Amino acid sequence: MTHDVLIVGAGPVGTTFARYIADKGFKVGIIEKKTRVGVPLQCAGLLGKQIKEVNILPDELIINPFYGAYLHSPSDHILKVAKNKPEAYVVDRVGYDKFLAEQAVDAGAELYLKHNVKGLDLKNSHVLMGNGKTDFIGKIIVGADGNDSIVSRTLSMGSSDGKQLQAAQLLVDFGRDIFDMDYVNLHTFSSISPGFIWAIPLSTSTARVGLFGNFNYHKLNDILKNFLSTKPEFEGYSVIKKYTGKIPVYDSKKMIVKDNVLLLGDAASQVKPTTGGGLIIGFKCAQIAADVTEKALERDDMNILREYNENYRKIFKNELKTQLMVQKIFKSLSDDDLDYMFVKLKEEGAEEIISKYGEMDDQSPLVKKLFKQGILFKILPKILLKGLSILWK
Repeated sequence: MTHDVLIVGAGPVGTTFARYIADKGFKVGIIEKKTRVGVPLQCAGLLGKQIKEVNILPDELIINPFYGAYLHSPSDHILKVAKNKPEAYVVDRVGYDKFLAEQAVDAGAELYLKHNVKGLDLKNSHVLMGNGKTDFIGKIIVGADGNDSIVSRTLSMGSSDGKQLQAAQLLVDFGRDIFDMDYVNLHTFSSISPGFIWAIPLSTSTARVGLFGNFNYHKLNDILKNFLSTKPEFEGYSVIKKYTGKIPVYDSKKMIVKDNVLLLGDAASQVKPTTGGGLIIGFKCAQIAADVTEKALERDDMNILREYNENYRKIFKNELKTQLMVQKIFKSLSDDDLDYMFVKLKEEGAEEIISKYGEMDDQSPLVKKLFKQGILFKILPKILLKGLSILWK
């Protein structure tokens, strides 16, 4: 079967890209190994407000909007940040993935479920299938097949792919009303830094509670259980469901274009270093890639695909560099450092600044503001040499 564009993986970024290309009139195929799109859930489902600008999000798939967050230090010093309009949304991710796949199919893309890719013959532009299924041929092949991308491994000549972090999440029923539905709760601890524990309310009594880090799944579950059992306000909780997933570590040197092959989303390690979130970046990159792909197909010149890498780096380089700096500093802090920082931030009126300049997906404006006003130098005196030496290394 021959297509103009073949996409391996029917995740949200891949199907969004597929919709863009199909809308331009090209023949698009999406190859997915699962029997159902979006299952199982492997994400916290928290999306920044930019989602409304970079993709379609039906209101019926929004479980709850959030206007801010409670940020907790290890000893539970709390910073409250808030805005007048929704800053983020927790969504039905299974439903959202399915919706985006349906949108791609409605635009003309062909979705092939239960098709497990066994390999790629890049010289002949073949996607090789097993179980007696017919191989696919594509003028352009796109790897949107997640963190363990077979397309990415092929580009790297079979060598081990990039680093990854493990994530664990619980759907928890607390049996009583304990959550403010306008706020997400984020808990910091040096032992899991630069990861953190999140509690995302789905109702006043239920929440998705999870974390990611450089531990195996069982260790992460132990950390979650200990966290829940040592908080008096969580007494009597019950776990409804468990989830697991993997998050790629952002790699500024990762190859995302070669010949007629592109990588998108987690397969391209297009994730925020500070939170591991990738959908907003992924959706923006889907548009960048679609524009370049259209030009390459119309001119029958695959060299044009290099512009995808160039444009991606140009747009995201500074933001991702800033987030890497923040990540390095947080990794250097002890629990005492974190507690001290929270106390000093509150004393310096940082709650108001964070509320005004903080942005879930674009964090560099806030960092620059804190530097400009000298607040970071006031709150980091005892870790100045340690933290800032890492920052500018």
